Amino acid sequence: MAADCIFCRIAAGTIPSTKVFEDDRVFAFRDLHPVAPTHVLVIPKEHIASTAHAVETHEALLGHLLLVAAKVAEQEGLAKGFRVVTNTGADGGQTVDHLHLHVLGGRSMTWPPG
Repeated sequence: MAADCIFCRIAAGTIPSTKVFEDDRVFAFRDLHPVAPTHVLVIPKEHIASTAHAVETHEALLGHLLLVAAKVAEQEGLAKGFRVVTNTGADGGQTVDHLHLHVLGGRSMTWPPG
């Protein structure tokens, strides 16, 4: 855990959030500024700054993040479809330096996304 990381503090429970899912490796919570009717962030409890900072030892955790994203989508009733997004780096739109997946749904998604 990085003491200065807002997502580490959310996962640790020191900053309140609306929890959607939690297990020993992952925490999922509602985004404070949703861009879709359903907008949930799925984060690893281990601090990894971004996908660019993931290494081979994170392989199982990265797969687990995607499985949890699918579980969250099912739990949220997104049977018609959903989008999973991860932003990496400033040019990729990343605003918090902690790897996170956005699970977006509840409306039709357009392409290209941005």
